[in-house]
Amino acid sequence: MNKSNRRKFIGTAAVLSVGTVASAMPLTSMNKNYPVVHHVFFWLKNPNSKADRDQLVAGVKTLSKIPTVKEIHVGIVASTEKRDVVDNSWGVSELMFFNDLAGQEAYQTHPIHLEFIKNHSHLWEKVVVYDVVDA
Repeated sequence: MNKSNRRKFIGTAAVLSVGTVASAMPLTSMNKNYPVVHHVFFWLKNPNSKADRDQLVAGVKTLSKIPTVKEIHVGIVASTEKRDVVDNSWGVSELMFFNDLAGQEAYQTHPIHLEFIKNHSHLWEKVVVYDVVDA
């Protein structure tokens, strides 16, 4: 086998191996069955401040330490196409998953959550929460 064919073979084998491993991996956390979803959107007081945004993101990530929070996704506005149905006026979002409403309620009064509010509420001017249960 010459060097060119050998390189092609190794490259193809590597790509196929990655695909096989990826297909055998467990489903992502958002596909797990957590019937209670808590989605929060934060509007920053200083929307052009990357430092404020990063500070809020770091604070939100600490909420993952609360035992009843089963999964968390923290995000910022994506630069997607502008359409009438897209609201990109917010700055930071958190998407949390809970096993049940009792777990979500425990989260609300957990010391880590209360500390987060105390230390970070000065960064936002508005918060909107959407709580959802399986239909």
